[in-house]
Formats: sequence, structure tokens, C-alpha cells
Amino acid sequence: QVQLVESGGGSVQAGGSLRLSCVASGDTNGLGCMGWFRRAPGEQREGVAGIYLITGKTKYADSVKGRFTISQDNAKNTVYLQMNSLKPEDTAMYYCAADPVCVGGLFGVYNYWGQGTQVTASS
Repeated sequence: QVQLVESGGGSVQAGGSLRLSCVASGDTNGLGCMGWFRRAPGEQREGVAGIYLITGKTKYADSVKGRFTISQDNAKNTVYLQMNSLKPEDTAMYYCAADPVCVGGLFGVYNYWGQGTQVTASS
């Protein structure tokens, strides 16, 4: 089992920045990938960014390319999402996810999920 705890959400003005953190604990040695997803009210959950933990290869949603950066600190079992130039449409609950197999790629199937952290960008 793997436990994920997100932090770093908050409210900012449009154009501002936030950094989300996701700390993994438990059986983390077998993890293959981690990702960030978000769900806005009335919308479906969407993949934002993901990273393969061995190769460091990343993937981003088109809507966040050039503004968001996913990174990892293996010593701390932590994945970060640096979010710059935030827009009101980035407002959502952000969830961290992890999986050992990564079926379907970085925006595919994840078995472990955190509780989420709210991000609000106001105009």
C-alpha cells in the first residue's frame, strides 16, 4: 500500500504561482509513475502532468505546457508541481496519484490517490 499526501494549494491572483507537493509513504519502492490530476466543479477529472520515476520522462496537458513543471525528489519520496502564470481556468481540486505499472501511460490508470488540495486563481 502507498499513501499520498498533497499540500501547497491555496488562493492566488491570476498570474501568480503555487507549488504543490505530494509525499508518498508506504511501499514506494515499486512505484513506476506519479501524476497530478485536477477536477473543476461540474467537470471531469483531467490529467495535468505526470512523470516516470525511473527515467524522469514527463507529460503535460496542452493547457498547462510552458506554465507548469513536474519534478521529483527521490530522497524525499516527493513529487512537486510548480504552477506559474495561473489562470482562473486552473481553479480546481488537484490530486496526486501513483502507480507501480502505469497502464495507459502517464494519464492512464492509477491505483493510489491522495485526498486533494484546492487551487483557486482569481481574476
